[in-house]
Amino acid sequence: FEFPLYTKDGRAVEVLLNATPRIDSNGKLVGVVGVGQDITEKKQAEAELTRVADDLRTLIDTANAPIFGIDPQGCVNEWNQKAAEITGRSKDEVMGHDLVAEFISPDYRDSVKAVLDNALNGIVTANFEFPLYTKQGQRVEVLLNATTRRDGNGNVSGVVGVGQDITERKAAEKQSQTIANDLTKLIDTANAPIFGIDTNGFVNEWNQKAAEITGFCKEEVMGRDLVQEFISAEFKTSVQMVLQNALKGHNTANFEFPLYTKDGRAVEVLLNATPRIDSNGKLVGVVGVGQDITEKKQAEAELTRVADDLRTLIDTANAPIFG
Repeated sequence: FEFPLYTKDGRAVEVLLNATPRIDSNGKLVGVVGVGQDITEKKQAEAELTRVADDLRTLIDTANAPIFGIDPQGCVNEWNQKAAEITGRSKDEVMGHDLVAEFISPDYRDSVKAVLDNALNGIVTANFEFPLYTKQGQRVEVLLNATTRRDGNGNVSGVVGVGQDITERKAAEKQSQTIANDLTKLIDTANAPIFGIDTNGFVNEWNQKAAEITGFCKEEVMGRDLVQEFISAEFKTSVQMVLQNALKGHNTANFEFPLYTKDGRAVEVLLNATPRIDSNGKLVGVVGVGQDITEKKQAEAELTRVADDLRTLIDTANAPIFG
């Protein structure tokens, strides 16, 4: 029997009491003997454990992440507010139901069950992605950490799953991938020669127009040194300087140089060289967008020749000419 016993100075001492009748030698009941145990510290420890448990319960229930629990049979015994919000299923609707059989889509049941079974065997799983379907049938992408749940004696009592709703992230990743694919296609099919180099000057981008103009297919140039292998000796230094400037973050526009084809012809190229930056803001190379100006240069040369011929004709004509 538990009761508080107050001290002389007014403090409450929690006592666990066993009360026994006191019998004299004649068998007559003459009183009571009480044997007590001071359980004040034990009660305080129990109160603290209760407080911690209540705080943990509140933390789990109000956490900004879906948290669920299952028992060793796979039936739901924990379902916080965020899990209810995301799935549209209240705690009362899921408690005691088989998580995998009733709330996981058929194509993911085996993999989710394997993760939960591993946790029941003491094996933690981190960052497992799977879809959880809402009451309305919408797909919610979840990133799950599944952890073994143990009782006070260290025995496995179930699994706790802490999730993260990554639906928007997955949609953004898909959108980014779509944009990247579209950009790759745009670069590859552009009506201008486009190439890329890494920070060591090795080719890592070579579109169809660059292949058409030079006669070198993508497989022939990828991983090779652009300046050393595909630029003529007299332009190696100037082209290298343009690329080095781009690798330092400086753009170069309208730089003219000859690019030699596989069969040795010179193709006049007007180049814009731009630094290539990755998603972390790190400079990873250079993108060069060119324009084949061979015909333009030939036309300019022809115009210059005609102008020179006309100037000579005027200057040497057998008639006075003035303007």
